[in-house]
Amino acid sequence: MADKRDYYEVLGLQKGASDDEIKKAYRKLSKKYHPDINKEPDAEEKFKEISEAYEILSDPQKRAAYDQYGHAGTDPNYGGGYGGFGGNYGGFSGGGSFGGFEDIFESFFGGGGGRSVDPNAPRQGADLQYAVNLKFEEAIFGVEKTVKYNREEMCHTCGGNGAKPGTQPVTCSKCHGAGTINVERQTPLGRMMSRQTCDVCHGTGKEIKEPCPTCHGSGHEKKAHEVKVTVPAGVEDGQQMRLQNQGEAGENGGPYGDLYVVFRVEESDIFDRDGAEIYYELPLNFVQAALGDEINVPTVHGEVKLKVPAGTQTGTNFRLRGKGAPKLRGTGNGDQHVKVKLITPKNLNEEQKQALRQFAEVSGTKLTEQQSEGFFDKMKDAFGGKKK
Repeated sequence: MADKRDYYEVLGLQKGASDDEIKKAYRKLSKKYHPDINKEPDAEEKFKEISEAYEILSDPQKRAAYDQYGHAGTDPNYGGGYGGFGGNYGGFSGGGSFGGFEDIFESFFGGGGGRSVDPNAPRQGADLQYAVNLKFEEAIFGVEKTVKYNREEMCHTCGGNGAKPGTQPVTCSKCHGAGTINVERQTPLGRMMSRQTCDVCHGTGKEIKEPCPTCHGSGHEKKAHEVKVTVPAGVEDGQQMRLQNQGEAGENGGPYGDLYVVFRVEESDIFDRDGAEIYYELPLNFVQAALGDEINVPTVHGEVKLKVPAGTQTGTNFRLRGKGAPKLRGTGNGDQHVKVKLITPKNLNEEQKQALRQFAEVSGTKLTEQQSEGFFDKMKDAFGGKKK
């Protein structure tokens, strides 16, 4: 794990990046490397790396710990573990003392003063991640989804202790319940004592003489599980929700881990979205733009009427207040932005050409047949068309 890349480097950012920059970088990279889209062999690994970086840097507490201590601040197993951080990433465990040197000293010399870990203490189960696909409208208005997956659950036969019903695990005869044993080794510095996991109980501190016929001594069994997820209105692609105790079963009676639901939102055919703001491109013809018109404009909330004033130019923007997406961390909706795009007809019939010639003459320009052809080309160029 010592070769784990810097999270800012993974997202292509500098250390002082803003929350918006982190969010935009994640959205861009997660779409690029999502395994369902990118079929390159290393796409899945890159996607996991990007998701891990975003999970840390998008959380203020985790990011603060990472900025101060690096990977050791968010991963207690990184680099061999120097005491580790508590669940709130707010400080070192063990009362805030550095345990790394003590652990190393104790492992070599078997000396006192180091922290001992009870192998039979309750431990929380592993977290799981599940991707939920949402349609564009479902993300806007919210929806309830049923998530189905397999997870490790506490064995229903033995209750999680791994022993055959009617029997109980016993204290390990070799390590006497410590989970570790001291081994004397010959080194260049002489004979030294080191500590290693007990080879009889494999660190559990207990022996199971008669394993459970269902879980074969593990205390867990794989079972199908489902949970209802209430997707909040306004959720965005790449955001995630934590469901407590919906992950893997814990050890020694510890709690279940958590389930992280990651939302994957389909793109709309007509709308673009940036947070609570919705963007729409409105096609208008030359007559509508020149004379003005009242247009029915689609929004995520249904059609609304928009008055287009005479003389509207291509690229003009209109704002429909409150017609955007709900604000996930706030109240009300964002706005919808409507950008005008003038559409030039590709094939003009003779009657349409004559009308444009008359328009040119009324405007003070009398055109020959050859000049009129050039005039039509210029009109197309001016309003977004192309020459034939």
